[in-house]
Amino acid sequence: MPDKNRTASGVLGGIAGLVGLSAVAGVLIAATVTPAIALSGAAASGAITMFDNLPSVLDIEKLMLPTTLYYTDPASGQSSELATFYDQNRSPVQFDQINPVMYDAILSSEDPRFYQHGGIDLIGTSRAILRNAQGGGETQGGSSISQQYVKNILIQRCESNAATEDELNACFTEATQSSGTDGIQRKLQEMRYAIALEQRYSKNEILLGYLNIANFGGLTYGIDAASKYYFGVPAKDLNLAQAATLAGILQNPNTYRLDQPDNASNGKPDGTVTADPGQLAALDSLLANGTITQEQYTNAADGYTATKGRQLYVLSRMLSDGKITQAQYEEAAIAPITPNITPLAGGCAEAGGSAYFCQYVKNVIKTDPAFGATKDDRIKTLQRGGLKIYTTLDLRVQLPAEAAMKEWTPTSVDGMVDASTGRFGAATVSIEASTGRVLSITQNTKFSEDGSLATDPNYSSLVYAGDEKYGTSGGFEAGSTFKLFTLVDWLEKGNSVNATVNGVNRVFKRMTNSCTGDWINTDNTKVANFSGNGYVGTPMQFTRDSLNSGFFAMAEKLDLCDIQKVATKMGVTRGDDSPVVMDNQFSVIGSNNVAPIAMAGAYATVANNGIYCQPKVIDRVVDSDGNEMTPPQTTCSQVLDPKIAATAAYALQGVMNSGGTGSPGNPYDGTPLIGKTGTHEDKQTWMIESSTKVTTATWVGNSDGAGDIFNPYINGTQGSQLRYRIAAPIQEAVDSAYGGDAFPAPDSSLTRQTLTNLPNVVGMSVDQATKTLEAAGFSVTQGAAVDATDAAGIVAAQSPGPGSVAAGTTVTLSPSNGQGVSVPDVTGREVDKALSDLRAAGFGSAAAGSCTADPNSDGKRVVTSTSPAANSLTNRNTSITVNYSTKTCP
Repeated sequence: MPDKNRTASGVLGGIAGLVGLSAVAGVLIAATVTPAIALSGAAASGAITMFDNLPSVLDIEKLMLPTTLYYTDPASGQSSELATFYDQNRSPVQFDQINPVMYDAILSSEDPRFYQHGGIDLIGTSRAILRNAQGGGETQGGSSISQQYVKNILIQRCESNAATEDELNACFTEATQSSGTDGIQRKLQEMRYAIALEQRYSKNEILLGYLNIANFGGLTYGIDAASKYYFGVPAKDLNLAQAATLAGILQNPNTYRLDQPDNASNGKPDGTVTADPGQLAALDSLLANGTITQEQYTNAADGYTATKGRQLYVLSRMLSDGKITQAQYEEAAIAPITPNITPLAGGCAEAGGSAYFCQYVKNVIKTDPAFGATKDDRIKTLQRGGLKIYTTLDLRVQLPAEAAMKEWTPTSVDGMVDASTGRFGAATVSIEASTGRVLSITQNTKFSEDGSLATDPNYSSLVYAGDEKYGTSGGFEAGSTFKLFTLVDWLEKGNSVNATVNGVNRVFKRMTNSCTGDWINTDNTKVANFSGNGYVGTPMQFTRDSLNSGFFAMAEKLDLCDIQKVATKMGVTRGDDSPVVMDNQFSVIGSNNVAPIAMAGAYATVANNGIYCQPKVIDRVVDSDGNEMTPPQTTCSQVLDPKIAATAAYALQGVMNSGGTGSPGNPYDGTPLIGKTGTHEDKQTWMIESSTKVTTATWVGNSDGAGDIFNPYINGTQGSQLRYRIAAPIQEAVDSAYGGDAFPAPDSSLTRQTLTNLPNVVGMSVDQATKTLEAAGFSVTQGAAVDATDAAGIVAAQSPGPGSVAAGTTVTLSPSNGQGVSVPDVTGREVDKALSDLRAAGFGSAAAGSCTADPNSDGKRVVTSTSPAANSLTNRNTSITVNYSTKTCP
């Protein structure tokens, strides 16, 4: 069997007794540290061969480092921390960033001959191996700083690479085993690595590496993080007492740590627990010789009992080594340990009102392949990679948004607390239109990832503004904000926003769908408008008023499949990241669950001249070595013709102007705005508005369930109106920070008044006339029957008459009642003859009317006109008046 595969027990098993073991330890150490010494003996030679063939190259992997999120002040360019994520709280420092007193403390207590040996302390290691061979538990005092560094490197490798808890435990045990022959094997390998390290690195590099990697209790790693955590100062500002305390913690970190005063070995720091004098022999001697008083003794000894005892040991070693004076020793010894616990902000909960923005960023990191090939890789990168991630957060928008959310929305509403009653929720998200940079995310709930609070309506870790992928939220029914996509498709098909469309509320029988088959209204469902019965109008008016029946009438002339494709190319998916589905008339008015951030991105496309920019929350990523990394990639692409975008914006401006449904959300600060409101039944409300620079989506409704958001009054405001109260101050802040330009002029061909030819249907039956007109794109109503000579039911008149009229005009048909008679022309006849002829024609009521004097008359009464006029149609029962002239009127 090759020597490298031989175990320590195999080599040492042939050496008799304790003397043989001790000799081997000395031979191995001497042979490796001072190879010039001549040695002999078969056992020693075999041991040396085995030792030399142990692996000697130990790669020092990157330290586990916290990843930090930053936000940047646009005015100064200065970045500030938003949140930090870590498995190990560590802040590595350079050699000169540690107070020399710390080096003195660690060397005196752990390895006083560090700068003299070649990686192994002969005396300490021999003692450790002898003790290990005798049994009795953990080796004490045997490892050099270099060996301890090796052990920490191996432990961190376990923590970094173990895929399961069992693997971690097995690896950790192997790296720290200290009993029996396995302990000897581990100790020998540790020695071999330590000697190799000394050959590759300087003493200072090894000492610094050790202090940067070592655990100081809990999740605190490295001297600088420990200094900041336990005492609130960086490592360069440690004093003697603090340095001695931290050096003492290293011997048994979770026993001596200072953030657990109730630890059984440490007692409480309030003076109520007296230290064990056996652990504090140094204080006893000071008390005995009168150096300190009983009060000083009590103050120093009470609290953090075990840690104080270990600190005194370190101080005594420093005194023996001449690193400190007697006066320094006594001053530090009698001072009580007084920690200043300063936790590192960990996780999004520490980001305050920006917690939901932080959570969205964290979910991007856990999802995007820029941070690792697998989810586990990405989580390790987040917790251990030491990245600096510069986010898109802009406090000029975020802080006013937080203030508006806090002022107008509570964290929960009585009667809306769970799925059965509906759970109240609200969120906002603001996006820079030209880049997709997410500037702000806010939410009404308190952020918490504590599972025990899952049923508490006041807390949530879900990001309502996001979808399932980045917010673990399923989105919400978009309501009338979704009408944007019907408007865009209407324009893309060449239709004008000023075309006349019959938006009267009615049963819409059928809508074309070339994707999945036409939708047919088999139940004759009639969907109501928010108010009123609708009207014949234009898409401009329908958009301003958010008229359901108007958009149904538009969709009826389009293809639901095409509307669906418009939503998709403008970046909208359902909350579960699946494509939106347009398969019935309800989908036209927003029955799809979508994320506020997706809707904001779609409206930003209109504001950005038809260019859709994928939302992004990360600007830059810098790795732990200071190198720029490629952040998650997003794109901007032209998805709408600029003429289409400009004309859509033209229609959407009406929403935000006086009289439009979105006007309550307009801050009226002079910045041109587009926007759209939305409601879904009585459970979801939306307000989306945008300048040419920034788009903000505001949602208030049910985060779960279907409670009535219109019913409760919250902070004196009807729940359905909260969206406006929140949106207006955010828009004002956005306009102040980013400004806004006038929107481009709409395309003239898409704003034209459209005329079409109206057929003549007089003489047709009512049914035939109706079909003819509807086929030509007109709506038809039937008026009252009129007197006509045609048979009953034949169209006797139409209004308007045939010719060029506005497209979509409603035509009124007047059918014949079959009772019409033409009035005979009796002018020029004598009155009596005329009356006789009229009666003969069926007019039973005919009489002489007005007389006009004519000096040239021969005295006869001659008819000059009739009323109704000759040849006009009238009913037989109509009275006919005959007007005449004669020489002298009676």
